[in-house]
Amino acid sequence: METNKEAVIIGGGLAGCEAAWQLAAENIKVKIFEMRPISMTPVHKSGALAELVCSNSLKSSNPYCANGILHNEMRRLGSVIMQAADIARVPAGQALAVDREELSRLVETALANTGLVTVERKEIEEIPSERPCIIASGPMTSYALAKNLSEQIGTEYLYFYDAVAPIVSLDTIDLELSYKGSRYGKGDAEYINCPLSKEEYDIFLHALLSAEKVVEKEYEQKFFEGCLPVEEIASRGYDTLRYGPMKPVGLTDPRTGKEPYAVIQLRQENKEGSMYNLVGFQTRLKWNDQKRVFRLIPALKNAEFLRLGVMHRNIFINAPAVMTPSGEISHLEGAFLAGQISGVEGYVESAASGILCGINAARKIKGQKPLIFPKETAIGSLMRYITSGSSENFQPMNINMGLFPPLEKKISNKQERYAAIAKKALVAFEEFIKDNDLDGGDKRIQI
Repeated sequence: METNKEAVIIGGGLAGCEAAWQLAAENIKVKIFEMRPISMTPVHKSGALAELVCSNSLKSSNPYCANGILHNEMRRLGSVIMQAADIARVPAGQALAVDREELSRLVETALANTGLVTVERKEIEEIPSERPCIIASGPMTSYALAKNLSEQIGTEYLYFYDAVAPIVSLDTIDLELSYKGSRYGKGDAEYINCPLSKEEYDIFLHALLSAEKVVEKEYEQKFFEGCLPVEEIASRGYDTLRYGPMKPVGLTDPRTGKEPYAVIQLRQENKEGSMYNLVGFQTRLKWNDQKRVFRLIPALKNAEFLRLGVMHRNIFINAPAVMTPSGEISHLEGAFLAGQISGVEGYVESAASGILCGINAARKIKGQKPLIFPKETAIGSLMRYITSGSSENFQPMNINMGLFPPLEKKISNKQERYAAIAKKALVAFEEFIKDNDLDGGDKRIQI
């Protein structure tokens, strides 16, 4: 269907790009307003579209885990992020990790090649009157826009504090004091594992707990439990790191034939393999202390830090109070919320919500009713959670198996239960996209 109607999107992150891609696939013109690089955030490094600011991992593609189910649904809908991620992939075992710069380049090129998407570098301080309008301004939405959004929807925005992990140069990692391998030997040996003895762990833990932190009063109460700073995890008990980001289980050191007392995993950051990310080591330590403390890890004693960890404030909306499962704002017809500002947490979750909003914005232009995905699907279960939960203590949510409806028949074995949930989700999803002509097989990126 040809139309001259133009959709407006605020934000050129993962959600905004996905929404634009879906609209362009319906031959609808799109204007993306992106404030970077004119106005930068504390963690973005460029003005690139679809820039990843925290981890470079889109998590596991295992078809029997929640994230893998969501990956599959996004691919079936023609996701531009998933297509770009598959091309920009770097080794990371079962995880889908990418070269950040390559991912951004691919997405920007794909959108530009549609001939329907334009990008205007401008900070938007008020929700535009044009409809449809998709607000995908991200967790670091400017205060002016967040304030205006709060006023228009009649409820105060919320926030928590999030952190970013450091990145080190491969050339400065001591490979004689580390070893390659994936947990339990699954996949190729794609992580660099930095082992610690009990004595080394004790020294590291003491230094971590006594290091100087960047502190603001609000931090103490508003951490996101799904992405805690490593020093906060350590403060909760002697073994919390060894049961968390420094868990040695399944990482037998081939040099000794034993599991180390603790281990830090490094994940490849770029295609060249010259940069590695400290997995799970997001932090709010002051920069000099980050270097001092993390260099106590034997394999990182001479590490060159290409990026140091930072703390930043993430804004999100009280979704149960103002959103519908279609992504539309309840009393602002034609205005949609996508990405982390809507209350989903994570890269793929944000991108998936962008797909949903793009589809429904296109339907709005064509005079069709918005679609609500079945609760048995990953997209449907996630949207159902963020829009129908309690608004009194709402917190952002990642996709997880607990969001899916329980099976009719109880299955005790975890793997079998997850496989059954995945099968049920797949059947419901395939029926839904067939009934609504949503197969994205023809939405291939041109690069």
